[in-house]
Amino acid sequence: MRPPRAKYFNTTGPCDPRLHYMLPPTPRLPEARALIEMDRYFVLHAPRQTGKTTMLDTLASELTAQGDIAALSFSCERAKVAGDDVGWAEEMLLDSIRQAAAQSGWPKKLLPPDPWPQIRPGSQFIKALSEWCRHSPRRVVLLIDEIDALQGDSLVSILSQLRDGHNARHKGHPFPASVVLCGLRDLRDYKIASGSTPDQFNPASPFNILADSLRLGDFTADQIAELYDQHTQATGQEFTKDAVDRVHELTQGQPWLVNALAHEITFKMGVTGTITVESVDVAKERLIRARSTHLDSLAARLQDPRVMRVIEPIVAGMSPDTDMSFDHAVSYVHDLGLIRDTRTLDIANPIYREVLLRVLGDRTERFIRADPRSFVPPDGRFDLTRVLEEFVVFWREHDEVLIQQEGYHEAPARSSSWPSCTASSTAAANSTANTPPAANASTC
Repeated sequence: MRPPRAKYFNTTGPCDPRLHYMLPPTPRLPEARALIEMDRYFVLHAPRQTGKTTMLDTLASELTAQGDIAALSFSCERAKVAGDDVGWAEEMLLDSIRQAAAQSGWPKKLLPPDPWPQIRPGSQFIKALSEWCRHSPRRVVLLIDEIDALQGDSLVSILSQLRDGHNARHKGHPFPASVVLCGLRDLRDYKIASGSTPDQFNPASPFNILADSLRLGDFTADQIAELYDQHTQATGQEFTKDAVDRVHELTQGQPWLVNALAHEITFKMGVTGTITVESVDVAKERLIRARSTHLDSLAARLQDPRVMRVIEPIVAGMSPDTDMSFDHAVSYVHDLGLIRDTRTLDIANPIYREVLLRVLGDRTERFIRADPRSFVPPDGRFDLTRVLEEFVVFWREHDEVLIQQEGYHEAPARSSSWPSCTASSTAAANSTANTPPAANASTC
């Protein structure tokens, strides 16, 4: 018999308990189960790579195992290319449902009809789901992942058909007992997409069937410790409490970052022995420098006008606008996971903050010739006086060019003193995996 594969920290795609260290998903969101039992339609939203798909897959399996529900999780990702072509989007969604059902291992009596009923575009989705529910011996529950992938008229049509099917249930028309719309967006965005005004509290919203909007939260310090302890139990390699606390400080519990730091340390860096704060700091710098897909996708959002409107005053340290449209921009940026909450307007965690500032300073760094290590003398201290003196000289020479960039006009001033923020972290990244740098000064 083939021995079981060693588990590892996952940073790509849904988690599999047979392969990955992972926390049980459903306890992270107990309200979801309760709403489904009440036959409600609701939104589950969170930033990318926080465990949404893993949550939906696990929830679907657990509900189906009860015996009275046929719960199916499927993705709208393929339908993204359909754009405003409603008929094409419907066909791809129904194909995704059929494929997910076929892969579920369900008995034939639970599977959707084959073929789907043929009807004009704009009504195919509601008719197909009604026909499935009509013949299913169990209540059908749909967990719709990546609903954000639908665009324009396709999104409006699917939402409208879900609403019409939901509202016809009390008249005896068969339709899914519960539907979960999962993606980045919060409740207000689905109301807007279906024809409401941006005011999320508009009682006349044409998509007011959603009972709630649940956000999948980040890990707590205790949950990080629980996750890392799985590695300790499997391998004997421990994370010190200070190391776990440092991970929580740097990530604020963002699930991808928590897993990525551990994967960097245990696999890529090949650290042996007890994992300490020094190893965490080296891993942090390596992640930032590598600019993985996750971090790059966040940085790419910076040119979105709504994101720029929120992030620029944070970078500049200025007071933002306070009108209603700014509030909507703040909510949007919070949904993306770029800020911690909608009140204090802080970048979500120190790693994101450093990535964003480095991205904004990329063009400015081309003008900088100073070696970051030169600002850290042999005793390990940081020569702030010298940095400030050289910054003044640099700014006088390059200010006109730097301030001409579009947006984030304060970024050049901050990034032009970048050696002050990266001197010690550069040394950390260039040190060996098991040997921390002699001077581990704080970074910006």
